[in-house]
Amino acid sequence: MPAPGNRLGVTSVSTRQRVIDAALLAFARRGYDVTSLDFLAAEVGITKQTILYYFPSKETLLRAVVDDVAVDVYAALVEAQVDGGAWQKVRGVVRSVFSIAGRRPELLGIVREVARLGPPAATRFAEHLSPLIDKATVYLESAMEMGELRRQDARLLLLTSYSTVVGMVTEGEVLRTLGLDSSARSLVRQRKAALSFLRAALTPARPGY
Repeated sequence: MPAPGNRLGVTSVSTRQRVIDAALLAFARRGYDVTSLDFLAAEVGITKQTILYYFPSKETLLRAVVDDVAVDVYAALVEAQVDGGAWQKVRGVVRSVFSIAGRRPELLGIVREVARLGPPAATRFAEHLSPLIDKATVYLESAMEMGELRRQDARLLLLTSYSTVVGMVTEGEVLRTLGLDSSARSLVRQRKAALSFLRAALTPARPGY
């Protein structure tokens, strides 16, 4: 599936997809609760009734947005997989997430908003990513067994790492809203801090410590 950012520049984009793209941006930047279908209709240049033709409710539209975002995030995480040891793989994923934050911050803005909304949207997003989560859990447990990573609960580690990294990368959206520094340089600093945090959490303890 082409990235929504690319679809916006194509004149043949369907009306349905234009509504999804507009909702993605609005839900990420304004929030789901305060974004009305009337607002989205004005953004797209269509009537509210046209939106309701494709999406009978705002909840239905949110599900479509979640599905679209999950596909793009899943693809980005798969592409981030690199050869090498456990730490190289972790670093590749973190770099990929921060790369998304720089190129398409609205994607991670939606991730943050979905987490805030909770079920059923958050559950739907998690279900899309569950194959990757299961695979990552098995890999982490294997790496811990081999002594490459510090032994701990792999699922809890994934949850903590996810919360930390997503929280840091979506901070840029908040900073922009407040008119504060959200530059690429700031994003690089955040990435370095996230990697430092994860390295400290993952590096096996030395004997005697």
